[in-house]
Amino acid sequence: MTNPPSPGGGGDGGGSDTAIGKRKAAEKPISPPPVKRKAQSAISKGAVASFFTPTSQKPKDRTVWTERDGGADGQDSSPATLLVGRFEPEVGEEDRRKRRKIAAFDLDSTLIVTLSGKKFGNDPADWKWWDPSVPTRLRRLYTEEGYRVIIVSNQAGLTLHPDPNAKGPKNAGKAKVANFKQKCAAVLAQLNIPTTVYAATARDNYRKPRTGMWSELCADYGIPEDEVDLQNSVFVGDAGGRTASVVGKDGGRAGAGAGAATAKDFSCSDRNFAHNVGVAYKTPEEFFLDEPPREFAREFDLALHPYDDGKEKEGEQVLFEKAEAREVVLFCGPPGAGKSTFYWKHLKPLGYERVNQDTLKTRAKCFKAAAEFLDDGCSIVVDNTNPDPDGRKEWVELARKHDVPIRCVWFKIPKALCEHNDAVRALNKSLNPEARSALPPLAFNGFFSRLREPTVKEGFQHVLPIEFKFRGTEEEYAIWAQYWS
Repeated sequence: MTNPPSPGGGGDGGGSDTAIGKRKAAEKPISPPPVKRKAQSAISKGAVASFFTPTSQKPKDRTVWTERDGGADGQDSSPATLLVGRFEPEVGEEDRRKRRKIAAFDLDSTLIVTLSGKKFGNDPADWKWWDPSVPTRLRRLYTEEGYRVIIVSNQAGLTLHPDPNAKGPKNAGKAKVANFKQKCAAVLAQLNIPTTVYAATARDNYRKPRTGMWSELCADYGIPEDEVDLQNSVFVGDAGGRTASVVGKDGGRAGAGAGAATAKDFSCSDRNFAHNVGVAYKTPEEFFLDEPPREFAREFDLALHPYDDGKEKEGEQVLFEKAEAREVVLFCGPPGAGKSTFYWKHLKPLGYERVNQDTLKTRAKCFKAAAEFLDDGCSIVVDNTNPDPDGRKEWVELARKHDVPIRCVWFKIPKALCEHNDAVRALNKSLNPEARSALPPLAFNGFFSRLREPTVKEGFQHVLPIEFKFRGTEEEYAIWAQYWS
């Protein structure tokens, strides 16, 4: 087995049914504002010479920019969210053979960092290589080792087509896009090999760890995804889910106070992206500097949720029997916990009516509908999040008023798993019968900040805890069992 690329040529090293949007040509590049440089009071001679040089004599910008929409149906009405810059050197690509080994890289904190030391640079000239070895290593991958070198980057700070009704400066978004293009053009020009940069600007199927950008690059270079040499391909990025550590003076991991501390990674999206497309993953330190891997941890690990053909094992069945002619069943659980799915599978067949604020819109309408169902002799399910005792108390009082018992179904699902479920649902129509949009992080953070676990002391006859288990077909699991958030 050939190892994926590493410094010196050695070392160790699922898709969805969501369609990728159609390609659309970008508008003409916007001329960036003059670049301000610290400690520079006069314009350089080179800049003056360039200013007075006729356009026909200036070096050609060899990066061609296009935009692609992020619509799940590929409809032209969808706004463009993927920015693509393809660079071709002046000499052109001499070796036209189809390269099936792909070396893909994140951009920021992987190939480049800011020259100023700021976390985010606003100046298109505020960049330098992450390490001096980076450009040489990338050129060698292309010229000597036969790799297709690609850059894939999440750029949520960019907006290709701002909402015309949004408040704030109208040209701020255009300036940021122009600066990004100018910076990337300079990076690619210094690299000077045929390559493409893909920048995902929205939280759609293009955004890592989702695989939209991978599908685009394979299509652009005429490589069917099932023909990529996955065994020898690699993705390099800094978001590896690495845990915080302290490095001792001898270079090994040590206790606190023994050496330099290393912060944990902000995300695991790059490692998860590599997992989704099926290639080896390396951090920049591992790939360029040949450092040993650090420990990492995922908030949500697919390995803990294997597919078991959907059949419940003996003793694991979720038993929900109708205990009374009329009753109230109150759900308590975060968004994305599977509450509605549980209702449709287990309670709807038993004749329970559903009261849901997403469909009724207001809490007052929920209480009105619930009272009417109970007056008609029906049992009801309150399919809302209900995180705190004060909110649940009102439903207990409603049950007492109608002289019916009330039970609580408590969905004990961790936040990371709920965020995963929400993303799967929003980005895959076949798993989203109610056509729900993706929820913002605030929806999850807000629930867990207010959560108080339900108890029988609140007036419930019983509290039924539910742990998450994927229930669906093998085809549905193939979609679910990728990293989406």
